[in-house]
Amino acid sequence: MTEISVRMISRMAQIDPGQWDACANPAGQPYDPFLSWDFLDALESSGSAVEETGWGPRHLIAEDQAGQVIGVLPLYLKGHSYGEYVFDHAWADALERAGGQYYPKLLTGVPFTPATGRRVLSNDPAVRQALINAARHAARELGVSSWHVLFPDPQTHSELTEAGLLARQDIQFIWEDDGYGDYEGFLAALSSRKRKALRKERKAAQSGVVIEPLTGEALTEHHWDVFFACYQDTGERKWGTPYLNREFFALIHERMADKVLLVMAKDGDQYIAAALNFIGSDTLYGRYWGALAFSDQLHFELCYHQAIDYALSCGLKRVEAGAQGGHKLARGYRPQLVYSAHDILHEGLSGAVDRFLRSERRAVETERLALDAESPYRKDG
Repeated sequence: MTEISVRMISRMAQIDPGQWDACANPAGQPYDPFLSWDFLDALESSGSAVEETGWGPRHLIAEDQAGQVIGVLPLYLKGHSYGEYVFDHAWADALERAGGQYYPKLLTGVPFTPATGRRVLSNDPAVRQALINAARHAARELGVSSWHVLFPDPQTHSELTEAGLLARQDIQFIWEDDGYGDYEGFLAALSSRKRKALRKERKAAQSGVVIEPLTGEALTEHHWDVFFACYQDTGERKWGTPYLNREFFALIHERMADKVLLVMAKDGDQYIAAALNFIGSDTLYGRYWGALAFSDQLHFELCYHQAIDYALSCGLKRVEAGAQGGHKLARGYRPQLVYSAHDILHEGLSGAVDRFLRSERRAVETERLALDAESPYRKDG
C-alpha cells in the first residue's frame, strides 16, 4: 500500500500549477474553472483571499513516497463568515455566548463562489480519505473551532458525512438541458402562459440595446473596466465593499479569458450593464452582474436568458446561476439541493447543530418540493 504524507502550504505559489491542476481537474473529470490553479492563485495574488482579508490559505498537499503530488485540498483559515453563502453566524453567536470562541475556523471551498464541485481533489479514494483525515487533524492541531466544507459534489458530501461531519443542505436554482436543441425548444417545454411571459420579457429587455456575449480574444481591458464599474455598483449596494478587486479580474483576463463569458449590454455607444460567467466543460457558472443605468428586464436577460442561449449553443448541460434568487424559478431554473459538511469540535455545539440540521434538512426538502411544483414547465411532461 502506498504511503501517503500530507503537508500544508500557505500560498498557491508554493505548488507547481501543473501538479495542482493534475489533481484538481484530472482527465476524465468535468473541468471546473474555480478549482484551477489560475483561479485560486488569482484570488491570492490580487490580495482578495489572503490573511489580511480573513482568508488565510492553508492548502493541503498529499504526496506519495517518491514526493509525487497525488492529491490536494483547498483550505483556508477564516477569521469571519463573509463570502461563504452558507450561513453559520447563529452558531458563532451561540458558542461565544457560552464563553467559547468560534473564530478562527477552517474552511474548504472556493472563496466568494457558491458553486458545487469537487473539494477533496484526488481520483484515489485512499488519498481522499487521507486528505479528510489531515484536515480534521489540522483543525485540532491549530485549535480552531471547526472545519467546514462548502458546496461539495454529492460523492464528496457522502464521503465527508461517512467520516463524521454533519450534513447540511440548501436550495439553488439550476437550469438543465433536456434535449431542447435551442431556446425555442426550451420554451416549448413550458406552459403556454409562461412561454408568452418570457417572450414578452426578452423583447422588452432587448428593446433599444445591443447584447454582446464576449469570450476569449474578443475581451478587452475596456470591457473589464466597464464590468468592474458594474460589479462595484452591485457590490457596494449588497455587501458594502466588494470582495474582489480590479487586479483579480486583470489576472483572470490574462490567464483564463477563454473560460469567461462576459455578456454586455450597450445603449448607443455606451455599455450600461454586464454579467460575468465562467465556462466549465459541461456547466456555465453565472457569477456577477451590475448595471450603470436602468433598463427594463435587463438583469433577467443578461444573467438568465443569455446564459441558457449560450449553454444551448455550446453544448453545455447546466447553468448554475449562483446562490438564492427565487425569481430564477419562473425563468426555467429548477430548485435543486446543494450541500455542505461541518466538523464542529465543541461537543455541546456539535450536538446542538446536529439537532438543528436534522430539522433544517426536512424543511429544505419540503420547500424544494413546493417550489418545484410551481415551476413553469408543462405538467403534461
